[in-house]
Amino acid sequence: MVQNIDAAVFQRMMIHAHAAINAQKQSINDLNVFPVPDGDTGTNMTLTIGAAASEMRKKHCDTVGQAAGATASALLRGARGNSGVILSLLFRGFSKAIKEKEIMDGRDLAIALDFGVAAAYKAVMKPAEGTILTVSRLAASRAAGHAREDDSFEGVLEAAIQEGQEALALTIGQNPVLKKAGVVDAGGKGFLVILQGMLDEVRGLPMPENAGEETAPNDKADFEAVNAEDITFAFDTVFIVRKFKENTDLDPFRKYLNSIGDSLVIGEDDEAFKVHVHTNTPGSALNEAQKYGVLELAKIENMRTQAEDLAAGRHVQSTDDLDAVEEELEKGTDSVHAAPEKKFGYVAVCAGSGLEAVFRDLGVDQLVGGGQTMNPSTQDILKAIDATPAGVVYVLPNNKNIIMAAQQTIPLCKDKKVVVLPTKTVPQGISAMLAADADADEADNTAAMMEGFANVRTSEITYAARDSDFDGFAIRQGDYLALAEHQLFGTDQNLSAMLERLAKSEAHQTAEFISIFYGEDVTEEQAQEAEKIFAAACPNAEITLLAGGQPVYYYMISAE
Repeated sequence: MVQNIDAAVFQRMMIHAHAAINAQKQSINDLNVFPVPDGDTGTNMTLTIGAAASEMRKKHCDTVGQAAGATASALLRGARGNSGVILSLLFRGFSKAIKEKEIMDGRDLAIALDFGVAAAYKAVMKPAEGTILTVSRLAASRAAGHAREDDSFEGVLEAAIQEGQEALALTIGQNPVLKKAGVVDAGGKGFLVILQGMLDEVRGLPMPENAGEETAPNDKADFEAVNAEDITFAFDTVFIVRKFKENTDLDPFRKYLNSIGDSLVIGEDDEAFKVHVHTNTPGSALNEAQKYGVLELAKIENMRTQAEDLAAGRHVQSTDDLDAVEEELEKGTDSVHAAPEKKFGYVAVCAGSGLEAVFRDLGVDQLVGGGQTMNPSTQDILKAIDATPAGVVYVLPNNKNIIMAAQQTIPLCKDKKVVVLPTKTVPQGISAMLAADADADEADNTAAMMEGFANVRTSEITYAARDSDFDGFAIRQGDYLALAEHQLFGTDQNLSAMLERLAKSEAHQTAEFISIFYGEDVTEEQAQEAEKIFAAACPNAEITLLAGGQPVYYYMISAE
């Protein structure tokens, strides 16, 4: 049994933990019982701990306390979604417990796990059983008991994982939704995968190969074989896209890419596809790709300039140089800061050019890309706050899974007051901005904005990403799903029929104002038909149709 660990081992443990959860990311996503195609738990936890792994690769820490502190800081700023925020809180408490430690044994680990659980429970307003909180609490309790008998680091961590696995199995019965679906809690599963990755590193086991990522076909262009004038299409473009749904027909996309470039290679599996293409318009390729899924990673290199540099004997720049550029930019982050020039400023999270335009027209200073398909990190939101020239900055998360990440920016922002309004949908955020008053004092402005979105009821129409038996509905992959206030309203294979049922619901029958935001996959003609359906069903409401351009959701509909 390994008795204790030092900083170097701890740093490798974080890197191994990221590889472990990345390899199981999709299986954790699949535990999410709601069949909506969103940024799921596995994705959020992987991206969150990925921030820590990246930091551990860059830094050299002299003590385990320094390594844990750097990990907690990276996790806090990289936290995405509620699961990612809770994970960051667990490690924040963990790091405080061993702040002064040079090395760490089993007793230190047990105390650190207990501190982590306390920090997470303190931050969550209404802790629920059958979640990552339950799993982490019981794992920490077992670690403390084991440490009294055996204080080896390896032994205590193994005991914590064993107890955690038993606790995870019980989550099925502790949460009614999980019980109905017959699955364990996704966040708890992700936490244990991370702990297991840490233990595997201590035991010298190899990291999962490729960590769930493909190797790019023709990932590097052969620059020595071409001259600049021989290059028809300048940009060597490689990217990975996570599919919205399985069995996606990529033939139209393949034809499109062939029309704007050459040297095309597309590799795919059930979950994602990877593209290599030479083109003069890489932005067009990436934009078109997002009709089929969520862009995860991209690389663009100019082969003409590389060929010219090679011929002239100069250094050939590639995306490998971006690590140095990124480090330089990060060092200068603190200097890119907007000093307060006005009383109030506003930051909003949304996805879609139409929605962005609406928020800008209403006075939002900074927009953070993201939403249901990809939750932005705490750092993403913090950068937007820093760039807002105001003394008080209001943040509109516009998604219930982003609120916690937004709230983590409050203690991180030193010279501006941050007010996070708990808007759970984009229409709520829009209504809050409509109620904002630049001449009011802070308390009155906050109250007006809160009141502005309190009565907004939001419905959304999307599709089922997988088969599911949820809340009495037998859902098949590809079915249209209607959600009302995030609860499943109904399913149908006919979109018009789904719209009619939604329009006849009480929320819309009693509304005075209805706004319909249509997504990027809806044509203007289709949207006008949807407007007609609501106009016929809701004759007493004033109906507004707007191009939202949002991904995944065909329609977002607000009722007031």
